[in-house]
Amino acid sequence: MEFPMKHIIPLVFLLICLAGLDGVNAGGACGRSSPEREAFKLAPCAMAAQDESAPVSRTCCATIKKLGQNPRCLCAVMLSNTARSAGAKPEVAITIPKRCNIADRPVGYKCGAYTLP
Repeated sequence: MEFPMKHIIPLVFLLICLAGLDGVNAGGACGRSSPEREAFKLAPCAMAAQDESAPVSRTCCATIKKLGQNPRCLCAVMLSNTARSAGAKPEVAITIPKRCNIADRPVGYKCGAYTLP
């Protein structure tokens, strides 16, 4: 699935702005990396995070599965400003682990005002 060009410029801009922030949130939700930085890994999930009927790519599912090993980080990434700036809708993004059929996903985990299905 191709990443829409309209999202490239904001993501590049955010990447430049966040380039020096690695480790600022040391010990935070995502360990040494910030949720904003980790959100860039979800680029393959862009369409799936905007539209619940959009297909979810294998690459997206692999990334979600890895992030889901730390549910606190997964939630922080899905609710991050970076994800929202890229057009992700939190109420749709939290459905991705289920849509990927990840058996050991953190079902029932609270992500802010949302609960992972």
